Amino acid sequence: MNRKEIIKDPSIGNKAEAFEAFDDIPTNPNLTRTIGDVINARYGRRDMLKGALGVAATTALFGTSAMIAPRQAAAASASRYNFEELTWGNDETHHIANGYNADILLRWGDPITADAPDFDVMNQTAEAQLKQFGYNNDYVGFTALNDEGTRGLLCVNHEYTNEEVMFPGLGRQDRAGFEGMTKELVDIEMAAHGGSVVEIAIGTDGKWRLVKDSTYNRRITPLNTSMKIDGPAAGHDRMKTSADPDGTTVIGTLNNCAGGMTPWGTYLMAEENFHGYFWSDVLDADGRPDVAAQPEAAQMKRYGVPGRWYAWGQYHDRFNIDKEPNEPNRFGWVVEVDPRDPDAAPIKHTALGRFRHEGAETTISKDGKLVIYSGDDNRFDYQYKYVSNGTVTEETGVFGSSLLSDGTLYVARFDEDGTVQWLPLVHGEGPLTAENGFDSQADVLIDTRLAADALGATPMDRPEDAQPGPNGTAYLMLTNNTRRQPDQVNAANPRAESAFGHIIEIKEADENHSATSGTWSILVKCGDPAIAEVGAEWNPETSENGWFGSPDNCAIDADGRLWISTDQGSSWGKTGKSDGLYSLETTGDLRGHSKLFFRCPVGGELCGPYFHDNGETLFLAVQHPGTDGTKDFKGFERDSTFEDPATRWPDFDPAMPPRPSVVVVTKQGGGKIAI
Repeated sequence: MNRKEIIKDPSIGNKAEAFEAFDDIPTNPNLTRTIGDVINARYGRRDMLKGALGVAATTALFGTSAMIAPRQAAAASASRYNFEELTWGNDETHHIANGYNADILLRWGDPITADAPDFDVMNQTAEAQLKQFGYNNDYVGFTALNDEGTRGLLCVNHEYTNEEVMFPGLGRQDRAGFEGMTKELVDIEMAAHGGSVVEIAIGTDGKWRLVKDSTYNRRITPLNTSMKIDGPAAGHDRMKTSADPDGTTVIGTLNNCAGGMTPWGTYLMAEENFHGYFWSDVLDADGRPDVAAQPEAAQMKRYGVPGRWYAWGQYHDRFNIDKEPNEPNRFGWVVEVDPRDPDAAPIKHTALGRFRHEGAETTISKDGKLVIYSGDDNRFDYQYKYVSNGTVTEETGVFGSSLLSDGTLYVARFDEDGTVQWLPLVHGEGPLTAENGFDSQADVLIDTRLAADALGATPMDRPEDAQPGPNGTAYLMLTNNTRRQPDQVNAANPRAESAFGHIIEIKEADENHSATSGTWSILVKCGDPAIAEVGAEWNPETSENGWFGSPDNCAIDADGRLWISTDQGSSWGKTGKSDGLYSLETTGDLRGHSKLFFRCPVGGELCGPYFHDNGETLFLAVQHPGTDGTKDFKGFERDSTFEDPATRWPDFDPAMPPRPSVVVVTKQGGGKIAI
C-alpha cells in the first residue's frame, strides 16, 4: 500500500491510524536474519507455526511445573499481585479493579501556570496552549520534593496531536491535503507537543492535585523551547543550519513517546517518530516525498524522512527539507530536562544515538555505571543499550552530567543458542569506518540505524519500551509486526504476521546491566491462547480477562513486579478489549501469568505507567481517547470527529471533545497497590 492508498483508505479513520499504516512499511533493508528467524531456529519452526511450542520451549517459558500439573502448581504458588481481576471489555469510560480509585489529575488544556487562561476549546491559541497542559500525554515520571514524597514534580511527554478531534470543524487534515490548516492552527499543534513539568501535592483529603501557582510549572515545546546539543555529534557540519551555524542549539523536541528518569532525578524525553513532521514540496507519482536529489537521500530513506504527516513545513522553514536539509538530523535523540530548574536549557544527548526512541529507561549497573535501554520503534528495527564510561557518584549524578555524553552505545544481536550479544557502535571498529561511509563517531551516531545495519544487529518486531529490572534482568516489549513473512520468523521474533506481539526477558551476564553479553528467553507470546492459529503462550492459569495484545510501555514497581500497558491502535477490534494495564508474573510457577488491572475508554491508549517510590500511587496516562478503531465500537461504528466523538471522556460534557488525561491510582483506605 502506497501513501495515496493509505490516505484514501476508508478503513483508516484518523491520523493516528494512518501513522500506523505508514509505519507498517519497514525502512530496514537488512532483513536476512530477523528476530523471527532466531526464535524459529531456537524453538523450532513447526511448533511455532502450529501455535504450540512443544515440551522444551514450554519448559523454558514456564518451568517444568507447567508441563506436569499446572493447576496444582499454580494453586500452591500464590500470586504476587493481590487484586480482584477486572473484566475485559470496551466502552466510553475507564475502569479500575475493585478497591481502587482512578482519579483524573490533569487533562489537555488544563491551566498549569499562575497566569494561564482557562481552557476555551472553541477559541484555542498557541499563546494559551503554552501555559496549559499539552495533548496526548504519554510518558509519566515523578521526582519528590520532600522526604515524605507528598510533594513532587510530575514530568509528562506530549507525543502528538489529533486534529480531527482537537479542533472544531476541521476534520482529518492528512486526507484533505491540509487545506484547512493555517499557521495559527499549526502553532497551536506545536504548542501542544513536547512536555509538561508540574508540581503536584497530596491535599488534606488524601488526593493528589496540581499546585497551579508553583514556579516549577512549565511547558517544553517544539515551538519555543531552546535546547543545547552535546556529545559527539554536537557542532558537526551535518548538525548545522542557517538558524544555528554552530550546530549546538535547536528549538524544541517532538513526538516524545516514552522516556525515563535518571538516578539523580532529571527527566529524559525520548524523540520517537520525528520523521513524520518534516515536509517536502517535491513528490513522486505516488504522492510520496521524493528525496532523490537530497545530498543525504540514503540516510533520509532509512529514517523515513520526510513523513509529511503535518503541515508544519508549510509555515516553518526548518521543517521543510527543501530549505533546511540538516534539520532532521537534529531530532531523534534523547533530551535531558532539569525539572527543578525552569531556567536550565534542556540538553539533547547525541551519545545515546539517533533513531525512533520509544523510551530511555535507566538503571545503575553492578559496577556503578549508568545504563539506558531504548528500543527503535519501527518494524524490523533494533534494540539498543547505552553504558557510561564513568560511574554514578554524588559528583557525577547531576543535570548535564558527562555520564550522558561519554559512554558506549550498543545494539543487540539475539543468537539462536539463547545468548544476546551487545555490539558496540564505535567509529573505527569493524565496518564502522570511513570506507563504509562513517567518517567519525558523529556520523555513527547521526546514522545509528545504518551503523546497526552494518554490524548485523537483529531486526525486531517493533521494539518499544525496555525496562531494566533487578538482578541484571531487562524486559523488552515487542508490540507487533504484521509485515513479517513466514520465511522471516526466528528465535526472538517467532510469528509471521504477528498482530499481537511478545515480550523478551534478558538476563545480563553476571547480573550486571553493563555486561556486553547475556541470555534471553520469551516471557510471553501475546494474543488469545484459545485460538491455536494465534500461537499465543501464557501461563495456563491466565484467565480470559488476563491475556492481552500489543505490549507497549512497562514499569517495575518498588517490589520488583512487572506491569505492562498495551497499545493495540486501531486493531483493538481483533481482541475486543480496550487497551489497559496488566500485572505479569516473571518468576516461579506462575511465570507468564497476567491479570487485568485497569482499562481505557474506547479508542484510548494506555501510557506511563509510573509508580511512586512508596508503591502507594500509580500514575497512568490515557492518550487519544475516542479515536482509534471507533468503527469497531458497537453502537457507534464510524469515525470520531470533534463534533461527533465516540466518547467525551473524561468530562462527558456535550460541549467538550475527548481530552487526553493523566490518571492517578490509589488504594481505597490507603496502602501499597496490589499488595
